[in-house]
Formats: sequence, structure tokens, C-alpha cells
Amino acid sequence: MTDLSKLKSLNTARWLKAKINPNHGTQFLDVARRLISAKASYQQVSVQTGVPWWFIAVVHERESSQNWHSSLAQGDPWNEVSVHVPAGRGPFSSWEEAAVDALVNCAPFAARNKDWSIGGTLTMLEEYNGLGYANRGIASPYVWSGTNQYTSGKYVRDGVFDPDVVDRQLGCAGLLLAMKSLDSSVLSNGAKPYPSPLVQTVQSKPSSSNIFSKIASIFRRT
Repeated sequence: MTDLSKLKSLNTARWLKAKINPNHGTQFLDVARRLISAKASYQQVSVQTGVPWWFIAVVHERESSQNWHSSLAQGDPWNEVSVHVPAGRGPFSSWEEAAVDALVNCAPFAARNKDWSIGGTLTMLEEYNGLGYANRGIASPYVWSGTNQYTSGKYVRDGVFDPDVVDRQLGCAGLLLAMKSLDSSVLSNGAKPYPSPLVQTVQSKPSSSNIFSKIASIFRRT
């Protein structure tokens, strides 16, 4: 069984060293803008579940590339009974209803989480995808893909791990880094801002030049 306290500490340490890989910088920013543009929709689910809107946003991206016809739980169509884990959910009448169900009634039951520190957040994201990577002692690509904390290794299907496969999908940690550079409410849950590798927080409606100068601080140096 995975020691979640140790995993939280490990993920906190990774966060403090994390930098977005230079070749993914523009891609992370583009997706971050798209997710932030839907902030109001994520906030509606947040109000009903207590889960921060930015957590919901990055899960939505990772599970279905922000497809509004797909469930937050596993990416299956929300208007049909789900066939992937968690199976047997739905059908639902809206994306919002399906999202609330995913966060309240499906493992890892994010709505029950009380620890939204950066370590708690990243570990909840890792639990959302499964703890197989933690059990192998490696960084989860679900969280760290596209950053200097991940190199290779991926479950190509349930229970089948290939150490040589590189996950090409953007990871949740890099998305949070990019989103935080654009919106100061990201990684803030009504308390003190959580520790972040970013040197500064970009003010609202920043210019594109300011965005790139600040996001550059999280790129890995070549």
C-alpha cells in the first residue's frame, strides 16, 4: 500500500524543482488559456463539491482534452453508461452533473479531500489516475509529463507498463504552473498561496510579452 504522506512530501519536493520543458512551453500556455477561459463552468462544479476549480480544469484536460461531451471521471460520454473505470456511471443530463458525480461518488473521492496544499493537490491528482507509478517509485506522467520531473515510462493499458514509452500528453503539474502564471487564483483556495517555483505571479490581463518572460522562469535550461 502506498504511503500517501510520503508521496505528498515527494510530490512537494518535485514541485519545488519542477520546470516546464522548453519545447512544451507554448503548448502549455495555449492549453492554460483555454482552461482559464472556462473558469466559470469549473467554478459551478467547485461550489457544489468544494474541489478547487483549477483542479477540476486540469483533470478535465487530462481525461478528455477538455471535451465537454466526456465525463470528468474517465472520459466516457456522460450521456451514456460508462464502460471504463469507474464503469456503470450515468447516464447524466449534463457535463456538470457528471463532474459532480465523479468528484463526490467516485474514487479517489476528491470532494472529501481536505488537504489542498501543493503536496496534497498533486497526490490527489496522482490518485485520480492510479498509484501504479508511485508503487514503482517513478514520477507519474499524469502529473509530471512535459516537465523535467518526468522522462519515460507509461501504462499503455490497464496493468501493462512499458518503461520506454514517453507520455506525450501534458501533465497536470505543468498545466498548473502555466495557469498560475496567467491567473493568480490558481493554487489558491481562500488561504495563503501555495509554494510555487514561479518567481512572480502575473497580474490580470497580462501582455503576451509579460506572459512569456514570466513563464520562461519555469523552463528547463538547456
